[in-house]
Formats: sequence, C-alpha cells, structure tokens
Amino acid sequence: MASPYTGAPPPAQALLQQNHSLAFRVMRLSRPSLQPDQAAALRFDPRDVFLPEDALTGPDPSAADAAAFVQGLLHPLDSPATTVPGDFTFRDRFLLRDPVDALALPGLLVLPQSFGAIYLGETFCSYISINNSSSFEARDVAIKAEIQTERQRILLLDTSKAPVESIRSGGRYDFIVEHDVKELGAHTLVCTALYNDGDGERKYLPQFFKFTVSNPLSVRTKVRTIKDTTYLEACIENHTKSNLYMDQVDFEPSQQWAATRLEADEHPSTVKSIIGDLCKQPILIRAGGGIYNYLYQLRPSSGESGQTKAEGSSILGKFQITWRTNLGEPGRLQTQNIHSTPTASKDVDLRAVKVPPVIFLERPFMVNLCLTNQSDKTVGPFEVFLAPSVLDEEKYVLVNGLQKLVLPLVEAFESINFDLSMVATQVGVQKISGITLYAVQEKKLYEPLSDIEIFVDAE
Repeated sequence: MASPYTGAPPPAQALLQQNHSLAFRVMRLSRPSLQPDQAAALRFDPRDVFLPEDALTGPDPSAADAAAFVQGLLHPLDSPATTVPGDFTFRDRFLLRDPVDALALPGLLVLPQSFGAIYLGETFCSYISINNSSSFEARDVAIKAEIQTERQRILLLDTSKAPVESIRSGGRYDFIVEHDVKELGAHTLVCTALYNDGDGERKYLPQFFKFTVSNPLSVRTKVRTIKDTTYLEACIENHTKSNLYMDQVDFEPSQQWAATRLEADEHPSTVKSIIGDLCKQPILIRAGGGIYNYLYQLRPSSGESGQTKAEGSSILGKFQITWRTNLGEPGRLQTQNIHSTPTASKDVDLRAVKVPPVIFLERPFMVNLCLTNQSDKTVGPFEVFLAPSVLDEEKYVLVNGLQKLVLPLVEAFESINFDLSMVATQVGVQKISGITLYAVQEKKLYEPLSDIEIFVDAE
C-alpha cells in the first residue's frame, strides 16, 4: 500500500524543474491501518455489496424486488436463519446486535495520509514515478536513485548501463526501491535523471526527498554480579505510536559466557500443548512508552580455560531483537556490546568448593577449598588460617588441629584443592568466617573468604 508523498521541493529546485520535461514523484509503500468509524454503531449489510444506497428505502419497486432476491440468496428458505432481525434500514443499523459492533470497525483499511514516521530497523520501501509533463518525447533516460545519510551514500537503482529508451509525452516510468534502515537521523532520497529532451539537448535532473529516522525502542540494562553468577536485566521501552509484538529477544553472549533466560513460573491454569510451544504468542509492548523486562543468568562457559577467563574482556554480549507492528510490518535491531561492571582483578582467588551437608556438634568436618592462580607467573607459598574477629565476637566454628595450613607454589593459571579441618562448638545456624590467605614471600594479606552459613546439629 502507498501513502502520498511528493516531497515538495524548495523554491530554487522548483524553478529548476520548470526547465525540465521530466519530474519525479515519490510515494512511500506502507501497510494500511484499521480506522474506527465515527458512526460507531453503523452496521454493515451484505446487500450493500450488490445494491445501490437507496435500494432498501427507495420508492422504486424494482429495487425492492432486487433487495428481496438478494435476501433470498444470502438466507435461503431451508437455512436455519431464514430471517434477519430488523429491517436493515439505516435507522435500524444504529442498534448494536453483536459485541463486535462496539469496536466501530467498518471492515475497511485506511491508507496513511502522510509520509509517516520511519524507524530504525525497518525496511524503507518507496514507489518512484518519473513523469513526462512536456509535449515532447524524452529519450535515453538514465535513472539513478540513492539514499544519502550522514555517513554514507547507498545506491538503490542505476539504469546508466541500460537506459530507458523513451518516455513519451504524458507517459511515465515507475520503479520500486527498498532500503534497510540502519542509521538514525536525517536521510535524503536522491533521484537523478540524465536524458535527451525534444531538442536533442542532454539534460540532468536532480531531485531530493528528505526524511528523518527515529529510534523505535530503547534498551536499558543493569548488570549485577553475585559470586560466580552474573545477572543481566534488560528493560525494553516502546517509543512508537503503534503496538510492538516482539517475535524474538535473544541475548547472544560472548565466547566466555553461557546465558540462560529466567522467566516467571507459569500459572497452574495455563494449558501446555505441542501447538502452544510451536506457535508461541509474541510479547506485546504497548505504544507510547510501554515496557517489558527480561532477565538473564550468565555463567562462565565450561570450555573456557583459566587463562581465557582471567584475560577475557568485559564484553558480555549483545541483543538481537525482532518485532512486528499491528499489521505485521517487521523490524529488527541489534544492540551494541553490553559490558560487565568493572571489578578489580585479583592475582589469586580463594573459594569454598564443598561443605558437608550434615555437621554435628563438636565433631570435626572438612571444608574443601580451591586456590586459583589468575596471573601469568608462579606464586606462593601461602598460609591459610582463621583470622580473629574484628569486633571480638566469639566464634563458634574453629580450626581443628594446626592453626596454619601451609600451601606450596602454584603455577601460572593453575589451581590446587585442599581441605581445612574445622569443628563447631554451638548448635543451630552458624557462620564459617575469617578464612584468610597470606602470601609468605610477598608478605601480602588477602581479603578473607566470604562467610559460609552452616547448620550444626546435636548428636
């Protein structure tokens, strides 16, 4: 479908076109829209397709007979619905007989009456006609159409190698161009023609049609890191004047990450079926500021080595977003790379790997720990001990046996696992706190390990 747009030229360009036989006319090809009727309750009668306006109310007997004949075709005598309530005059049609009548949709589609808004990610499609308004024939017409942006110039059509032989007086040559919109801001559709006029003079006709590309949606992200897990929240907001139906919102993680989308649990009444899984209903983001939130869980991919993780960039990945409007016009966007929250890099990392699920009072248990060298050089040796409480609080989980555990050298990007023997002196929920790492040669004291909660049971 097309919307009228002639791209009114500036005065200087209009004066230039007066000396030319040819002129360009441009219409944007876009889909129509559903337009509610002002006469909200005016009902549609199938007989309107076959009969004139006054067939139902006019005094002409032949028209009345034709109306009865069409009525018989639409509702045969052997049909369950032999009669239609009401006389179907225009007076009777203002009565609502079905809930759908309140929608005030006349069953017609309305073409856009202006050039309309063009959004990033859409496909700009235009119908271009070059008309010969002179009394002479234009010959050897070489036509060129380009899209010019602030960054580049894109060729859409060029007939220089095979020019149009002639455009007769009053005739025209039509063509359609398409362009995937990938830049914001001002755009110019440049149409040019090089032709021979009636006097055999070679003339050059340029015309310019300007439009602006806007952003259809915005993507706001938040990144939170909890231990080894990173959570990415994305909020998508609709800036257009029509509803957007999201076909796809996929997060493509970088090589060192694996992503999983987290969704709310479905209501128990939701019926699951194979068809429902295949024909998944798109997510609706309403016009004029509607939003929808997505949550992703990111973990380091299992195939990555320690060196890759340590030296990897802060890039988490990017979003691939596709959508459709009310009548199915598609759009697609790809976001820029999303970066993680910068954190201070550590040359070594100490973390708890395994804690016994059942711990009894005053019985020794083992806590399995892992020390990882995240640098490109050999480090160590180390000492592991339980640091005293800063606030002189009494600790109910203590080291059992030697108070300092000595660890050997650790090669570059390697890890060692070891066990620390501990004992609990109080039942209930307790914390293992203050496990500290100390580099002997560098005389460097690292931050204590995060507290670990355990439950101590009596025998």
